[in-house]
Amino acid sequence: MQEVQTISVFQRIVSHPAFLLVIGCLMVVLVPAAGGALFRILVPPAGRTDWVDLVSTILAVTSFTLAYWLFVRFVERKPFSDFASDGAAKEWGFGIVIGAFAMSLTVAFIAALGGYHITGYNGPQVLTAVLSMALISGIPEEILFRGIIFRFLEKWLGSAVALTLSALLFGVAHISNPNSSWLAAFAIAIEAGVMLGAVYMMTRRLWAAIGLHMAWNTAQGGIFGVAVSGTTVKGLIISEPAGSDWITGGAFGAEASLPAIILCTSIGLYFLNRAHRSG
Repeated sequence: MQEVQTISVFQRIVSHPAFLLVIGCLMVVLVPAAGGALFRILVPPAGRTDWVDLVSTILAVTSFTLAYWLFVRFVERKPFSDFASDGAAKEWGFGIVIGAFAMSLTVAFIAALGGYHITGYNGPQVLTAVLSMALISGIPEEILFRGIIFRFLEKWLGSAVALTLSALLFGVAHISNPNSSWLAAFAIAIEAGVMLGAVYMMTRRLWAAIGLHMAWNTAQGGIFGVAVSGTTVKGLIISEPAGSDWITGGAFGAEASLPAIILCTSIGLYFLNRAHRSG
């Protein structure tokens, strides 16, 4: 009788959202980290080309996704629905449109306020590095913050707490970026964290959130030549900020600007309302 009770307690522990949250985070971080360390040994960073970096990025993203699949199928023991193929193109395309629109609108407002100046142009060869940046930020971060952190916090503590905590953690994760600040982290949390969480709540899959994240970074750095979360990116347009950091976001990029906080947070709240109405 005692043995049955012990097994029951064990099953309750390993099926609890808090336990799965911790195990999921560990799996999707440690497995790709091991693969990345091996790749760096085999192909040292010094002298790499953009194409070699792209291959490295694809391998890293693949290992991250594989780790998530292993976790879902063999630890959580559920269907791998986050990446189901039915409707994937539509959801991914929807996310791309929203991400590109949000960032383009932000840059347009900054330019209208005199904070964005075009100084030149680059050729399409810069897009190889941009693609690497979009992949490594869009897929792993959405798997971690929406696929694991938000999802299990929601099961454990409810949607409102999950959205708040996952958005705050998403912002804090950017505090160590170059040229970052607590204001920039807060801006990331309320504008991008809320928007990405709301889109995930609407679709209950990762395709739209990944598309939004990738397009957000691609538009910001790859097209408009604005720093992405504090990191300088060579885009098709060469630009420089002018005027107050409140208008431009300063060295961190447009994400830390007042126009982004107002516009992108409003878009996020709109999708959050849609998610709420859909139940």
